[in-house]
Amino acid sequence: MTAIRPFRIDISDTDLQDLRDRLARTRWTPEIPGQGWQRGVPVDYLRGLAAYWAGEFDWRAAEARLNQLPQFLTEVDGQTLHFAHVRSADPAATPLLITHDWPASFAIYLPVVEALRERFHLVLMSNPGVGYSGPLTSPGWTTARTAAAFHEVMARLGYERYGVQGNGGGAATAVEMGRQEPSKVIGVHVNGHITFPSDDPADFAGLTEAEQARLGRLQEFRDDKMGFNAIQSTRPQTLAHGLHDSPAGQLAWIVEKFQEWTDPAATLPEDAVDRDLLLTNVSLYWFTGTAGSSANLYWEMAHDPSAWAPKPKSSVPLGVALGVTDITIQRYAERDAPVTHWTELPAGGNFLSAEEPKLFSDDVKTFFDAL
Repeated sequence: MTAIRPFRIDISDTDLQDLRDRLARTRWTPEIPGQGWQRGVPVDYLRGLAAYWAGEFDWRAAEARLNQLPQFLTEVDGQTLHFAHVRSADPAATPLLITHDWPASFAIYLPVVEALRERFHLVLMSNPGVGYSGPLTSPGWTTARTAAAFHEVMARLGYERYGVQGNGGGAATAVEMGRQEPSKVIGVHVNGHITFPSDDPADFAGLTEAEQARLGRLQEFRDDKMGFNAIQSTRPQTLAHGLHDSPAGQLAWIVEKFQEWTDPAATLPEDAVDRDLLLTNVSLYWFTGTAGSSANLYWEMAHDPSAWAPKPKSSVPLGVALGVTDITIQRYAERDAPVTHWTELPAGGNFLSAEEPKLFSDDVKTFFDAL
C-alpha cells in the first residue's frame, strides 16, 4: 500500500517577504470611474484588500490554525494528494470525506470542523491541482478520475463505508463517488449543486416560483458570469502566467468569485466570509503556485466527451442544502440520485461552510442522522 505521510504547512520567511514585496510593487490598473463591480473587481477595493494582506493579515496565525488539523500527503495515480484527517472522539463516528469547489480550498471548512467532528471522522480533501495537492503532474484529472482517487484515499485510511459531502464542482465529484462505489458510500450531501434542464419542454412545466427564480439565476450566470469558465476551459496555462507572478492578480481572480457567489445580502466578500479566512484561502493558492493547475479541471471537463454524456442514476441517497444563491432544481437532481433530503436555507451562498457554518453543519448532520 502506498504510504500516507504526515504533513505540516511551513511557509518560509523568504516567501512571506516575497509576497509583501510583490504586493508593494503592484502596477495598479486604471479604470472607468463609477462602474462598481459590474466590469470586475474595482481597483480601490482591491488595493485596500491587498494592503491588508501585505501589512495586517497574520499568515503565521492562519498557518498555525491550519496546522491544528492533522494533515497528510499520499500519492494516487501519480499525483500527490493532500488532506486533513480529523478523527472524532467517538470511535463509532461515521467517516465523512469533504471535497471543495474552485476557487476554494480545505481552509473554508475550518469554521465547521469542531461541529462536524462530534458526529464524523473528517477527511478534508484538497482537490487535485489545488494547494498541496498540486501542481498537477499529468493531464486527465477529470471529475471521474478525482472521484476514483478519493475512494483510494479512503481505502488507505481503512474506511470501508463512509459519507461524502461536496460543494459546487465538489458536489459533482461527490455524486460521482456515489455512482462509482455505491456499496461504499452511505450517502452524499451537497450544496451549490449545479443542475441543468434538458431540451424536453416537460422540464420547464410546472416549475414553482422559486424554481423559476433558480433557472433565472442559471441563465444570468451563463449570460454574464462565465468569463472565468471560458478562459479556464480553453487557455488555463496562459492565465497561469499572470496569476502565478502577481499576487494582486491572484487575489482579484479569487475574490471576484467570493463577491459574486456569496449571499447577496453581503455588500462585500468579507461581509459574507471572514476576511482572514478569505485571505488564508487565497494565500494557499499563492504559496503553492497552483493558480494554473487548479484551472485545469475546467479544461478537462470541456474536452472530455464523457463528462457531458448521460450517466446512470446513482442508488446512493442524496441530500441537498440550498443557499439563497443556489440554482438546484429538485427534479433535475433526481436524475443523478434519489433525493431523500432537501433543505432551502434562509441565508448563505456557494461557500456555505464559511458563510453560515451552523446552518451547514446542522444540515449535514441531519441528513446523515436520517440514513
